[in-house]
Amino acid sequence: MQSVWNPWHGCKKVSAGCQNCYVYRIDSAFGRDSGIVEKTKAFDYPVKKNKYGEYKLTCSDSPVYVCLSSDFFIDEADKWRDDIWEMIKTRSDIDFKIITKRIERFMDCIPYDWGEGYENVTVICTCENQEMADKRLPIFLEVPIKHREIIHEPMLESICISQYLNSGKIERVSCGGESGENARICEYDWVVNTRNQCVLHNVSFVFRQTGANFIKDGKIYNIPRDKQISQAEKAGINFKALNEPVHERKKSKIQQYYESDYDADNPFNSILLQLSKSPFHSDISLSQKDRRYYLSHSIEDIKKETGEIVKENLYRVIPAEKDRHTRKWGHPVYVAQRATGCCCRRCLYEWHNIPTNRRLTERELQYITDLLMEWMKRDMKYL
Repeated sequence: MQSVWNPWHGCKKVSAGCQNCYVYRIDSAFGRDSGIVEKTKAFDYPVKKNKYGEYKLTCSDSPVYVCLSSDFFIDEADKWRDDIWEMIKTRSDIDFKIITKRIERFMDCIPYDWGEGYENVTVICTCENQEMADKRLPIFLEVPIKHREIIHEPMLESICISQYLNSGKIERVSCGGESGENARICEYDWVVNTRNQCVLHNVSFVFRQTGANFIKDGKIYNIPRDKQISQAEKAGINFKALNEPVHERKKSKIQQYYESDYDADNPFNSILLQLSKSPFHSDISLSQKDRRYYLSHSIEDIKKETGEIVKENLYRVIPAEKDRHTRKWGHPVYVAQRATGCCCRRCLYEWHNIPTNRRLTERELQYITDLLMEWMKRDMKYL
């Protein structure tokens, strides 16, 4: 669960991402001036207690997003911010997330005992386009913060952040389109590009929402507000950084087939589930080098190369004394072969019941190629 805490309301537009700000849109409907920054009745929300002396805000409400109707570092709120820091420090049992477009003011706004940062505070820097990424992220990486995230929302163009992800300081990146009547376009290819950068640098990624006007495969979709988050989830491109112990990875790899969002009729579900339970096969994953190769080539090229490698290594009859597990490197398909029991003719027989005493048929070659492609696709997604 997550909650929102708005200790003050009102903001000033500072960049392109602010153009169609939802706060201005909502306030205008009630004749309210969004440019006036005022304290709210929820100012002391984290420390309010019920009649039993218990905090109304509980651990189950964590994380708490701060100042979604303003900016935490806006200068009009300087006189109130010290009180907010005190409340955040008091509620060390709650994780607070602060999203800002004013990271340049960070050092002027931190408390005296900030040090390298509070453990329960994540600062999230908004970068809606390349200009803002290159302006804000160098500052973001230099200031003392324990937990950092980047958010592209509204995402207005394709953005390159690889050089910043390479620092190892970013824990997560989120992307999302713009909502409202005048929403600007968000393209699926932009989102996937950011996702691929995160995979290469092992940074968690979340596609948060499509926005109202969304382009995929050259077609524009007008998506209702209540469908924008669910449609983003259905894309199935979220990525969790690989930082668990090996035994935990094995467990999650088994779970990925039980909890898979792939069609129930997918012909490879059964065999991949069996392989995921194998201590040897479930511990195999693409390396960062393999991932870079996969992402730098089209799916069509990868499939063509996979078919050629399968035919070269497995098509003919191989004498038992020369039938060895593939030991080649330099292409992700070699890893996929070992992970799927397609690394030699003997394994093909043991795992896929394909005889060793004859050449493979065209149908068998196609089956192996498609299986390897499916395994690579899933491994790229989940790990």
